[in-house]
Amino acid sequence: MEKTVKGEKPNPLWGFLSSVRLTIVLLILLALLSVAGTLIPQKEGAIEFIQGLNPNIIKILEFIGLFDLYHAGWFRLLIGMLAINLVICSIDRFPSAWKRFAASPSVDRIHQFEDLPDNLMFSVNASVRQSCERISTLLNRRYRRVRFKENNDRFFFLADKGRFSHFGVYILHLSILVILLGSLVGSFFGFEGFVRIPEGEKVDSIMLRNGTASISPGFEIRCDDFTVEFYENGAPREFRSTLTFLIEGKELEKKDILVNHPVVFGGITFYQSTYERVAGKLIRLKITTSEGGKIDESLTLEIGQKIDLPGKEGTFEVLEVRHMGSVPAALISVETGKSDPTRFWIFEGFETIRSRLPEQMLRSPRFDPKAFKPYIFVLEEVQMRYATGLQANRDPGVPLVWSGFFLITAGFILTFFSSHRHIRVLVEKGKNKVHVKITGSASRNRFALERELQRLVQDIKSLFPA
Repeated sequence: MEKTVKGEKPNPLWGFLSSVRLTIVLLILLALLSVAGTLIPQKEGAIEFIQGLNPNIIKILEFIGLFDLYHAGWFRLLIGMLAINLVICSIDRFPSAWKRFAASPSVDRIHQFEDLPDNLMFSVNASVRQSCERISTLLNRRYRRVRFKENNDRFFFLADKGRFSHFGVYILHLSILVILLGSLVGSFFGFEGFVRIPEGEKVDSIMLRNGTASISPGFEIRCDDFTVEFYENGAPREFRSTLTFLIEGKELEKKDILVNHPVVFGGITFYQSTYERVAGKLIRLKITTSEGGKIDESLTLEIGQKIDLPGKEGTFEVLEVRHMGSVPAALISVETGKSDPTRFWIFEGFETIRSRLPEQMLRSPRFDPKAFKPYIFVLEEVQMRYATGLQANRDPGVPLVWSGFFLITAGFILTFFSSHRHIRVLVEKGKNKVHVKITGSASRNRFALERELQRLVQDIKSLFPA
């Protein structure tokens, strides 16, 4: 820290960064922004929120990052400024705290024992030597540092307690810095993503929440089983995923995950988030010909399995199965080797939903079950299964945040529940008895000091039975 000598102007930048007013302003701003981040839906949750807003307002809110507030650059800048402010405030004020901590006041200050109340003075029937020995033993047992000095037949004891309370506020500063560092580490190096795994399948990537990229966690996740239980009204009561984690094909761990019961593997925490019904690997379809034809064949096949056409003109396969709305649909690809494959979608219960489909879709060959003549493809049934939806989070700053929590607890205890106390005892010889006087001082909490002095009086008296 730069020292300002007489006649030299103080450094204005240092004065600004070490200002308590700056601390208060930054804390208020961060508190208000945190409230805004709580009230305004973040990331994907903002989609429904912005539907009724003016497009220009949406652009402004997106530009200033209110839909991803805690990752906005200026929010990180405010956190960084608060960290710098705390560091400089601590550096600026630490020398005075160290001076109080290292101070070694004189032991034989006789004026400290002037005008004492009667309850802090008493006499004992013992010699001066016995009195000093017993009092010294008691003080050394109760306090960490006890000093003794004799001056003109007066015997002075000085004990102190709670010297480290001077550093409580700096431990609080350090705890806040550690918590801020943990939040920044999590913000820069952590991620939030989503994993969708159908039963019996495995994935080796996690889609980030912004939906623009995916990352590899370094292992595979397989959903072995998914179960869901419902209330009588049809609402889900509990759903559970059985997951297996693998590295290079080797099963390392198998865990069940429920809502509010996450699992952790490889430093990533997985939360049970959603589920959905998806198409399985098997479908059943029927192939007929135009009216009057003789072919009426029903088949059960797997997705991607090539099957010969009834007339051996070529082969067909199901490339994909998905739900269009609530209706299962399958993408058929017919290959004859003479031209490009013919691809078209067929729907389960096509005749039933025909009236609900747009006219353009009905006229498009891409949605015509008779797109490859003379055959008509009819989707009869799609095997259904569940797919689990998992939220995946990694926050490497969590250990730092927990460390900051323990530090802040220690700092609060030192700052508000302890004080630096000096306990002074004077032993002097009277005409027939030895007189004992007790006094003390404290950096805070005078009432606690008075109670301690009263206890000390009673304990010293108990050393000299009548």
